Amino acid sequence: MLMHVSASASNVTVKAKLDSVQLLMGNISMLNVEVVADKGVKGEFPILKNKNELGVVSLLNDSVELRGISSSDTIDLGSGRVQMNFKIPVQSFDSGMYRLPPIQYVVANDTFSSNQVALKVLPVKVADDAEIEGYMPVAEPLNPSIFDHVPDFVVDYWWLILLILLLIAIVVYVILMKKKNRPILGRKERVLTPYEIAVDSMSRLRQQKLWEQGMEKEYFTVLTEILRKYLEGRFGVNAMEMTSREIIQTLAQNPETKDKREYVRQILDVADFVKFAKMRPLTSDSIQSFENAMRFIEETKPVIVAEETESDDKKGKEGDK
Repeated sequence: MLMHVSASASNVTVKAKLDSVQLLMGNISMLNVEVVADKGVKGEFPILKNKNELGVVSLLNDSVELRGISSSDTIDLGSGRVQMNFKIPVQSFDSGMYRLPPIQYVVANDTFSSNQVALKVLPVKVADDAEIEGYMPVAEPLNPSIFDHVPDFVVDYWWLILLILLLIAIVVYVILMKKKNRPILGRKERVLTPYEIAVDSMSRLRQQKLWEQGMEKEYFTVLTEILRKYLEGRFGVNAMEMTSREIIQTLAQNPETKDKREYVRQILDVADFVKFAKMRPLTSDSIQSFENAMRFIEETKPVIVAEETESDDKKGKEGDK
């Protein structure tokens, strides 16, 4: 038992003592503060105003903690004097020997201090195979959150985990797009068919009006090149490396071009005449060559099977009606 020491010789005295001067680390002891004063005198403990958000007052570099007043009572001493008894919980999680600072009690402009008390915090000795006893169960957080159940490494390195998941998603996306032969980024640009390329090239040739400007050789050079590229793209004929005779012979062997080879023959004959004889063709020959090229391209363009089937179905339904 500690000795009670008066902190003031005035009308207010403050005394402090602990239920036990020894405290097992993590447990709670009770600090008893006794205030004797005249009746009607009211004061407060400034130290208890310094609570943090957890309702704890930290002392001695956070080695000892005080809670708020847990209970109080008043005893009438007679002669206009009263004794007020306050119980303040004390807890520590660091073993060692401590001297608690005096507990101050403020009345108006006067401050009265208690005696100091000593506290010895004992460490917990636990064997590897021993059960831990004598402790309060684990308390729930004051402000529970879903993150309380998330492992610490997830909270600390969430950005790294997110980055890894993003990389995995990108890899999976790329693999799926490659399997489906689809573009990885954006819309895949549609590849023009040989027919579309030929029609577009013929349109640009018409707009250039080369033969109208006396550039017959350039005109037929471009025209035959368009035709040769179309044959290569549409029928797989290596027309760019073949002579005019070889091209006509090849077209005669293909059922799709056999009856249309005269269009090509007329164009190649006039082109060879202009190229090798260095003669200027008639205007009608230039016009006819352009028209024959367009006829050959239009009459040999691929036919979409789906469109033909749909068209046949419509005709069949109309016939049924």
